[in-house]
Amino acid sequence: MVKISRFEDVDAWKEARKLVNLAYSFVRKPKFSKDFALRDQMIRASISAMANIAEGFDSATDQQFIQFLVYSRRSCSEAQSHLYVAIDNDYISQKEFEGAYEQAEITRKICAGFITYLRKKQPNSRPVIQSKTR
Repeated sequence: MVKISRFEDVDAWKEARKLVNLAYSFVRKPKFSKDFALRDQMIRASISAMANIAEGFDSATDQQFIQFLVYSRRSCSEAQSHLYVAIDNDYISQKEFEGAYEQAEITRKICAGFITYLRKKQPNSRPVIQSKTR
């Protein structure tokens, strides 16, 4: 087990970062880039997933951190919903849709697991989770 001392070490943040990079790769496509509303929403949702993990990491209490992880999970769901609009309008391929949808799902599941961990651990102890090398 490794004590996490930086938000960059949190696995959920690392996975959310991958989602952000996928979102940016999609919105640079010519057709997608012209749909300003969807483009902006897709980017905002994915960035929100990543940023909420970082912001929550510096919360004063585990309960506050949990709330930010919930926000992150919601943002992943929002990004998944936007992916349906993107594929329905032929902005991305089925393979791209599946890859990004799964990336959002991975991030959601890690956030959910971290929430469960934080709810069960002893009060006032800092998160100690196994950190994977990415």
